Amino acid sequence: MRFGTLDGRLVLVKDGLALDVEDGSDVNAALGRFDELVAWAATADFTAGKAVTDAELGPPVPHPRQVFAVALNYRPHAAEAGFQAPEEPLIFTKFPSCIAGPVTEVTLPPGKPDWEIEVVAVIGRGGYAIPRSEAWAAVAGLTVGQDLSERASQLRGTPAQFSLGKSFPGFGPIGPVAVTPDEFADRDDIGFECRLGDEVVQHGRTSQMIFPVDDLVARISAVCPLLPGDLIFTGTPAGVGNRRNPPRYLQPGETLVSRVDGIGEIRQTFR
Repeated sequence: MRFGTLDGRLVLVKDGLALDVEDGSDVNAALGRFDELVAWAATADFTAGKAVTDAELGPPVPHPRQVFAVALNYRPHAAEAGFQAPEEPLIFTKFPSCIAGPVTEVTLPPGKPDWEIEVVAVIGRGGYAIPRSEAWAAVAGLTVGQDLSERASQLRGTPAQFSLGKSFPGFGPIGPVAVTPDEFADRDDIGFECRLGDEVVQHGRTSQMIFPVDDLVARISAVCPLLPGDLIFTGTPAGVGNRRNPPRYLQPGETLVSRVDGIGEIRQTFR
């Protein structure tokens, strides 16, 4: 099942058609009844659907209550950043006001704006202290994300200001849809890549994560109850701009395209 939002309402998306979900005006509440949603989707009649493009879709979850993110979750990225691979997940937050849809224009703040492609887990029923063996059942779907980061703000001070530097308006684009884990041949091994203009700047597979999705769900929920519609940005591979020689940062007029196999792509143009 593939789901997203259109005009702020939850929709199912299939073959270019968007089918409105009954009581879909509260996306988080609908995701909290995820088993009911899946059962309804199995018999849904898409002849009543509306033709839709990715550019018309909003973020699969427009108003998440919690947005978690994971630093250094791929060994090559940890190495390029000058760190040892962590023994425990390094969790921070992107503030929910940064969440945006799949095709957007982003105003670049002063400083050193950078890119980080991520596979994002969308929480469905959620829960507290979820065992790892049951963690995938708490995930409604996976979507494409960018953890856009303004490095000057992020690294200012001791300790660094991770969350502020990653939460400017538009710095959390996700979409175009979220795809339920059962749709993937292997939900733990999904390919992805990020292009800046014509150059592939990042690529990887989720099987390269240090802490996989189910492990993250179990570890985070051991502290914070996961709520329907919460997001987990699961980490980025090597290839970010600030670790290049010389460093490279996003510029007005550039376009960043991020793609995840089996889901689709998001596109950000910068001004």
